[in-house]
Amino acid sequence: MYKQTSKEVLDFIKRSPSCFHAVSELSKILDNAGFTRLRECESWKITHGGKYYTTRNGSSIIAFTVGEKLDNYHFQITSSHSDSPSFKIKEHAELKGKGGYIQLNTEVYGGMISSTWLDRPLSIAGRVLVKNDNIISNKLLAFDRDLVLIPNLAIHLNREVNNGMKYNNQVDMLPLFSAGECSENSYDELIANELGVDKDDILSKDLYLYPRAEQSIWGAKEEFISSPRLDDLQCAYTSLKAFINSNNEHAVNVYSCFDNEEVGSGTKQGALSTFLYDVLQRLNNSLGFANEDYYTAVAKSFMISCDNAHAVHPNHPEKTDAENCTYLNKGIVIKFSANQKYTTDAISASVFTELCNRANVPVQKFVNHSDIAGGSTLGNLSSQKVSMHTVDIGLPQLAMHSAYETAGIKDSKYMIDALTEFYNTNLCITDSEQIVFCK
Repeated sequence: MYKQTSKEVLDFIKRSPSCFHAVSELSKILDNAGFTRLRECESWKITHGGKYYTTRNGSSIIAFTVGEKLDNYHFQITSSHSDSPSFKIKEHAELKGKGGYIQLNTEVYGGMISSTWLDRPLSIAGRVLVKNDNIISNKLLAFDRDLVLIPNLAIHLNREVNNGMKYNNQVDMLPLFSAGECSENSYDELIANELGVDKDDILSKDLYLYPRAEQSIWGAKEEFISSPRLDDLQCAYTSLKAFINSNNEHAVNVYSCFDNEEVGSGTKQGALSTFLYDVLQRLNNSLGFANEDYYTAVAKSFMISCDNAHAVHPNHPEKTDAENCTYLNKGIVIKFSANQKYTTDAISASVFTELCNRANVPVQKFVNHSDIAGGSTLGNLSSQKVSMHTVDIGLPQLAMHSAYETAGIKDSKYMIDALTEFYNTNLCITDSEQIVFCK
């Protein structure tokens, strides 16, 4: 069961080389599960017992199911993110060099481990905006072949490389596109040919590099999984799986997956945007509830922010707190931070721990080493627009923000089981005083 679940996760990641492809794949899963797509630019008609989803920018998605009874009107929400660190290709992409070399001009998206992108086959994926008469259309693009590579400088030419290397993103991290066979505008022509359009009809592009390394289940006892983009597509898939497989006739279950978490979420489609607020407000209004009902529903609501966590590194255990640390295949991680980079508090941690106990899923607790600053995630950002009890959790992994990350084979199944329990349970919340599991 663990292996089969991990294969599903890895297959989903393989089909999702960019945030746009990830949301497209999530949409297909929802379509196949009988959900109705709503467009933000159209009026919504929502009914009790209905299943719906909407997207923003083609890179963020929110889905929800409305309980048949809805006698305890509130929202039970999971959030994850669709983006991962990468290199975005600039609009004027080709850089000509000596000897006929052509490189692609890129800039860094997110906080990556730069060295992991060197000397490995890469390709290009994202979206292209194409004009056809009076219509501009969005087309997904993903080259399914090795297309570029960022070569290291040989040790003979950089004897100090193993003593620490500071990479210059405009010099050291540019991918090699051609050794001389390509001519000017070959990059645009390649894209046009792949899409079957005229080069002059391409107006703009959001294209990124992605690693071509095959996903792997490995180890003497097959205890590990490795893949690009485990952070955070592992959570995006497992939380959707739980959402689809659950039913809560008393509440509104909500699945959300936002773009741009890796660069601060401050976009129209990020967790810091109005996207979640807008969806919940429109849902509330379409069901015929008053504005006051919305606020009472939010006060009774609960969010689980799902974004992967750091496991203890076998070579560097000193980098994590000696007691508040986590390991692969040992369960879901609850993340704490005194400076509120994570929103978990005693209330939300208690609720999630009890849910995991009911689902027979092990739980781990993570707090950063006190002299190492931790990163932020979705919970504390989305709470600025829609404030409710929130717990920050994740699946333990190694080499976060590497081009090739590693996690445990058991943990995806743990996440599905725990979040299915969450979605199936009718949480009855009275301020910060009492929470009753009314399943």
